[in-house]
Amino acid sequence: MALSDLFSFTSSDLAIDLGTANTVVYVRNRGVVLAEPSVVALQTINGISTVLAVGADAKLMMGKTPDHIRTVRPLRSGVISDLDVAEQMIAHFVRKALGHGGGPGQDVARRMRGRPEIVVCVPSGSTRVERRAIRDAASNAGASKVWLIDEPMAAAIGAELPVTHPVGSMVVDIGGGTTEVGVIATGGLSLSMSVRVGGDRMDEAISSYVRRNHNLLIGEATAERVKLQLGAARIGENGPEAPAVIKGRDLAKGVPREMTITQEEIVEALAEPVGQIVEAVRAALEQTPPEIAADIIDGGIVMTGGGSLLANLDVLLAQETGLPVTVADNPLNCVAMGAGRVLEDDIYRGVLHAT
Repeated sequence: MALSDLFSFTSSDLAIDLGTANTVVYVRNRGVVLAEPSVVALQTINGISTVLAVGADAKLMMGKTPDHIRTVRPLRSGVISDLDVAEQMIAHFVRKALGHGGGPGQDVARRMRGRPEIVVCVPSGSTRVERRAIRDAASNAGASKVWLIDEPMAAAIGAELPVTHPVGSMVVDIGGGTTEVGVIATGGLSLSMSVRVGGDRMDEAISSYVRRNHNLLIGEATAERVKLQLGAARIGENGPEAPAVIKGRDLAKGVPREMTITQEEIVEALAEPVGQIVEAVRAALEQTPPEIAADIIDGGIVMTGGGSLLANLDVLLAQETGLPVTVADNPLNCVAMGAGRVLEDDIYRGVLHAT
C-alpha cells in the first residue's frame, strides 16, 4: 500500500499550530484563516464554570477581571496544562475557522456535518504523555483523526526549505513557550533540540527586571508591549530607540506610578533568555553531522516564530555562530503554513505521526 493511500484529506481538514501564545489555523486549500491568542476567559457562577470568551476577546480581559471571571492560558511551554479548557479552545477555533456558528463552549463535533482530520504541531521535545494530551484534546474537540508533526519540520516546510532533498538545513523556531532547533535532511529530522525559552520568558524577564531595579510591579500585557516596542538582542547600529513610558504599582508605596525605561535596560533584561536561545543553537551545531554542517554553511540558519522578530536577534546569532542567518517570510504563520502544506502535497506525508 502506498503511503498516500493512508490519507484521504478533504477540503474541511485543517492544520493547527497550537502555540503557547497564539493559535494559528490553516484550512486545506484556503490557507491561514485564523490567528488568535491562546487565551480563554471562564465565568464561574454557583460553582459552574462556562466559557465567556476565547482568543482576542479573552486576551483583552487579562489582568482586568472580577473574582467570578478568570483568564486561562491552557498551554504552557508548548504543551497542554489544562486539558478541559484546551479542548474548548480548540473546538471554538475549529468551528470559527470552518465558518460554523454558535458561541464558545458548544460541541463542535455534534454540530458539524463531517468531522475533519486535523494536523497539530507539537514541540520536538515533548513527551509521549504530552503528545497524547494534545491528540486527545483535538479528538474531543471534533477531529475524526489527529496527526502530529514536529514543529521544526513544519517550520522548515513553511519556510520553503528543501526538506525532501538530500540537503541539510537548520531552522530555529522561537515561539511563546519554546525554542525549537531542527536540523533537517532527506525528509526527516536529523537532529532536534527543544528548550523552554521563548516570548513568555522574555516577558517575565522584563517584569522581573522592572520589579528588581525600579520597585515597580507591571502586568503581562505591559511587559509584552514594552518587548514589542523596545525589545532587542543588542542595540542597533543607529543607536537605541526612544524610551517608553510604563505604568504599574509602586511596591514601596502601594500606589500607581509611571516611569520611563530605556532600550539599553530592556536589552539587559533580555540578556539571559536570548543567551539561552543562542546556546541552544550552538549546542545543536556541535552535534550536527559534518556533511549536513557543510550544507548549513551554504544555506545558513532560517529563523521562524514570533520571537525571531526580536530586533537584531538574527544579527547576534550570526555573530555568535559565524553563519548567515535570515528570518523567514511571515514568521508568525510559518509553522501553520508548513503543517497545512502537508495536507495539500503528498510529498510531505511521511513527516506525520499518528501518536
